[in-house]
Amino acid sequence: MLTGTHSEAASYEFTTLTCIPGIVHYNDTKIQLLDLPGIIEGASEGKGRGRQVIAVAKSSDIVLMVLDASKSEGHRQILTKELEAVGLRLNKKPPQIYFKKKKTGGISFNSTMPLTHVDEKLCYQILHEYKIHNAEVLFREDATVDDLIDVIEGNRKYMKCIYVYNKIDVIGIDDVDRLARQPNSVVISCNLKLNFDRLLSKIWEEMGLVRIYTKPQGQQPDFTDPVVLSTDRGGCSVEDFCNHIHRSLVKDVKYVLAWGTSARHYPQHCGLGHVLQDEDVVQIVKKKVRKKFLHSLPSSTSFCLLALLNCHLIPCPWTGPNLS
Repeated sequence: MLTGTHSEAASYEFTTLTCIPGIVHYNDTKIQLLDLPGIIEGASEGKGRGRQVIAVAKSSDIVLMVLDASKSEGHRQILTKELEAVGLRLNKKPPQIYFKKKKTGGISFNSTMPLTHVDEKLCYQILHEYKIHNAEVLFREDATVDDLIDVIEGNRKYMKCIYVYNKIDVIGIDDVDRLARQPNSVVISCNLKLNFDRLLSKIWEEMGLVRIYTKPQGQQPDFTDPVVLSTDRGGCSVEDFCNHIHRSLVKDVKYVLAWGTSARHYPQHCGLGHVLQDEDVVQIVKKKVRKKFLHSLPSSTSFCLLALLNCHLIPCPWTGPNLS
């Protein structure tokens, strides 16, 4: 319904059997949605082609976990468990633990704050289980044992997730209110087409998308085709904006003129480190390159060329023998 692409829908489970892509047009931006088959218990072990489905989810920017509002709690726990089993951490940030293997020196354990879940002895035991005998470990937060294991493994991916509760038209208003107040949650009804605008707004907000409009010199801004940046992927600085257009553009930038909420005055002269905000207008001013042909030639070539020019400008009479 959001993309206009046909995807089989019915009142029974596992209607979608393959990945179906679609494009959502929102805020002058194209957002690709992938409708994936449902995940069953044991998907992390390969049941129901679960590993293939999860591999596609790992490559995305955000996960939309679509749940039946009448069976939400049980399904949510199963899906979260299967995703965590393959290294996906939903709505979590990487733990503030510095870990580095060394060749010698033993294990160095330090912390910048009191720890309530892990002590030095337990850390040594965990590292020995991984056959690590020389390493440096520094805790910058009160992390758990699971956080330490995630850092040691080094293959975890931390992703944002929106829990989308569908079929709210078959439950009571109190249950709808309870689900809607949960963090990272949106309630919808595909049957009645309810609350789709809130879902798109939540996707835009969680992905951290920023639209930047370009303005050619001496012309009006182009508000039809923005350059879309993301705070989670790359960043939203002027340098990121230039790299998004072309990698070689950064070295030619003299300064940038910016209009919008990120500018203190209109226009503001900005450098490469200036952070842009949504719907800013940017004009790039390049460095002027003056090509001096004579100075680029070797000295002998320049001398010969100047001599020929002088001969044409100031012709001298020929006093030698007649060559004709």
